[in-house]
Amino acid sequence: MRALFLLIVLAFAAAAAAAEAPPPLSAYGRLPLIEDAALSPDGENLAVVVTDGETRFAVVKHVGDYKLVAGIRAGERKVRWIRWAGPKHLLMSWSTTSLVPFVDAPRREWSLALDFNLVNHRQTGLMQGVPDTLNTILGEPQVRIIKGHPFAFVEGTHFVANVGYASLFRVDLDHGYTNLVGEGWANLQTWLVDPNGLPLAAEEYNSDARKWTLKVKSGGGWRTATTMEEQIDFPEVVGLGRNGGSILIAWGKDGRESLVEAPENGGAWPQPIATENDLDPVFDDTTEELIGVRSLVGDDLRYTCFDPQDQKIWDAVLKAYPGAEVRLVSLAANHRRMIVFVDSPDDGPAYALVDIDTGKGVWLGGAYDAALPALASKKPIAFKAADGTPLTGYLTVPKGADPKGLPLVVFPHGGPAARDEPGFDWWAQAMASRGYAVLQVNFRGSDGFGWDFAAAGFGQFGRKMQTDLSDGVHYLAAEGVIDAKRACIVGASYGGYAALAGAALQPGVYRCAVSVAGISDLRRMVAWDKTQSTSWVERYWLRYLGLDRLKDPKLEEISPIDHVGQVTIPILLIHGKDDTVVPYEQSQLMADALQKAGKPVQFVTLNHEDHWLSSGDTRLQMLEATLDFLARNNPA
Repeated sequence: MRALFLLIVLAFAAAAAAAEAPPPLSAYGRLPLIEDAALSPDGENLAVVVTDGETRFAVVKHVGDYKLVAGIRAGERKVRWIRWAGPKHLLMSWSTTSLVPFVDAPRREWSLALDFNLVNHRQTGLMQGVPDTLNTILGEPQVRIIKGHPFAFVEGTHFVANVGYASLFRVDLDHGYTNLVGEGWANLQTWLVDPNGLPLAAEEYNSDARKWTLKVKSGGGWRTATTMEEQIDFPEVVGLGRNGGSILIAWGKDGRESLVEAPENGGAWPQPIATENDLDPVFDDTTEELIGVRSLVGDDLRYTCFDPQDQKIWDAVLKAYPGAEVRLVSLAANHRRMIVFVDSPDDGPAYALVDIDTGKGVWLGGAYDAALPALASKKPIAFKAADGTPLTGYLTVPKGADPKGLPLVVFPHGGPAARDEPGFDWWAQAMASRGYAVLQVNFRGSDGFGWDFAAAGFGQFGRKMQTDLSDGVHYLAAEGVIDAKRACIVGASYGGYAALAGAALQPGVYRCAVSVAGISDLRRMVAWDKTQSTSWVERYWLRYLGLDRLKDPKLEEISPIDHVGQVTIPILLIHGKDDTVVPYEQSQLMADALQKAGKPVQFVTLNHEDHWLSSGDTRLQMLEATLDFLARNNPA
């Protein structure tokens, strides 16, 4: 039986589910009813981040009777994750967009965290009140249980002679003490702590020298273990290897992702333990040691466990949810209880608690239950681009619709080094609920399909990466599924650029375009990006833009703002004022250029919103503006 954690959430879902189709846009645009979940190491308590669509709560319940143990009202804080540190401490992190007074750093998204003590119900901010240190955290804390007590090892910005370094702090969660245990230095990026809470490895990146270095602790100092230079795709320290005796390194090289266990003595690297086009490590929640890998092979999500017993358990879990995509969310220390995310084509996305010993799965609640009455079908498709390149993607068709002559929304993903995946997409589902077929193409340059496919996108911004999308339109039209004269393009981030490029560089293909946080002026974007980050950014842009230098006049050929004269269709621009990835001015400048040229344009500002649409009210504002624009310019 389905159960939600808060009565207000239950009422919200029940009322929406009972309404006539299509559901209100709030069923899609508001925050999901459940955002995250974590199981305590002893498997006795579970914590869930729930929302009423806008306000967030962290709720702790006892497994078995599901009685309320505690709750934290997070309000409008942008909660990013929750996790346990032992059975009595729940850690929670959120982020905020801000400048830091007296610190020479760009406006950025800063992360903060707190510890909630289940014994005394006290909330304590991690890194608060530490001398000469910001109260923000860098990355996720590493939790270690030492002599029965939980400690959080936190990376924070510590100032020495007015210069901030990424330093390592040990937080005694039971007693509330915070100590500096590792002073940072120039170019240090990441710390790794061994199972006993001692510094094990450190990762450096020197942007001026374009050099990556892995250092390992040796006696009272540090020894250089590995150095690599003049690359774009550098390795990354991601955690402890199997049994905590090695340094786990992820390396996306030549379009394939590998995991390598470097020995803690800094010797030569062995062969990778896993290599795949799309690969992620799976860690034990309690020890934080590697226990398996997760890979997406085509449309097939796979988990490979190193322990045969773990693999047997996971295979049994999959059998309980046939036809669904199942992801591991959280795992008890004995691996006998777990929380999984189940994305079903029939029941939508939801969370469940699985108990191996009892053989039962308890449905904790759906993320988008109010949208289920109009749940649309999402199917994989395959076609060839005009130059013969094989392409794949997904087509979402409105529930109950005859797939013939439908109006279309082309919905390109961001990145561009990302990919669309199978499963529920709240944005695509919202558009389908209003009568539109939705096409998501993994265009050349997308991640997860191997090096050759990724490299095929280099230098193809606004070119073949763009025509891959319109080739998808032609394919669906030839199949009779859509009406090519009723196609619009909607996208965010890189997808927003693709929407503007579709309007400015491909006149005659689309009937309208919506750009959310999209890039309009590549010259300004690249120049701004260089001020925010390292020289890696410059080399990344040169790779994807296919240029020898960033001031190459060829940038004008693919910058939508330089081709507003060719725009013949209405354009909607939407942008968050707090965007620290693609600056707000990118849409502002495009709006001004279109207005000056006498072109039809609408500009919607999302106040206090970031690049990821993290707030329910502005996310809904975006969705309502988008669907209203589509209804006026490409009625379904």
